[in-house]
Amino acid sequence: MREKTNYGNWVPEKALYMLFGGAAILLVAAIVSGVMGVVPVITWIAGVIGVLMLVMAVYMLICHEEFAFGKGNMMAGVHQHLVDHLDWDGKGELLDIGCGAAALTVRCAKAFLEAEITAMDYWGAEWNYAKEQCENNARLEGVANRITFQKGDAAKMEFETETFDAAVSNFVFHEVRTAKDKRDVVKEALRVVKKGGVFSFQDMFSQKALYGDMDEFVRELKAEGISEVYYIGNLEKKLDFIPGYVKTPWMISGMGILYGRK
Repeated sequence: MREKTNYGNWVPEKALYMLFGGAAILLVAAIVSGVMGVVPVITWIAGVIGVLMLVMAVYMLICHEEFAFGKGNMMAGVHQHLVDHLDWDGKGELLDIGCGAAALTVRCAKAFLEAEITAMDYWGAEWNYAKEQCENNARLEGVANRITFQKGDAAKMEFETETFDAAVSNFVFHEVRTAKDKRDVVKEALRVVKKGGVFSFQDMFSQKALYGDMDEFVRELKAEGISEVYYIGNLEKKLDFIPGYVKTPWMISGMGILYGRK
């Protein structure tokens, strides 16, 4: 049997097991307590919570299937949107910041056949990804010879200033816990891009609680020497491949892209 790639999912299977399991336990408890004549309010509360948990479990399962590579493929579309906004000939070195399970890394390797790619992530037990998983995915996709994976912190990368010809990142910056101000993570990403190099970053840029006024931030970046900076906000409302049921605060809300040339 042919070995398959494993790019993980925004909705981890462990969460689905917990939701369905919890719903089953509560609903069984409600039925048993009703049969045994336990205080009606206990039966009612267990039943209502169980039903609500079951509804949430079904919703999350639908989202899981939509996000999954090889199924709904929504995330593949999100990655392609990012790559489409990277104005690069593919000659040189590219950095993928927060590569996760290397889905975007592999897409870049296939889009830019002459590129050498460094993919960095913090990984760790709290995430559903690992370096070995990335290396295996790259091997199975036939691009492992052009990709180097390494552990690192996006808030303070070990790379020298102006190391890479291009940089990408997808839904990572807001997750960087070592940086209180997420704008600083963007600036750190730009630091390692060569003058004249290009970048394409997607994140929850339209969430003001995270990034404030993005028009103001774009002006700030230009004032600091970034030659071309473009921003498109609220992408979940503009990309037709994103279904309405994932446009929620707990899934995708305030998605934006920041791209240009240093």
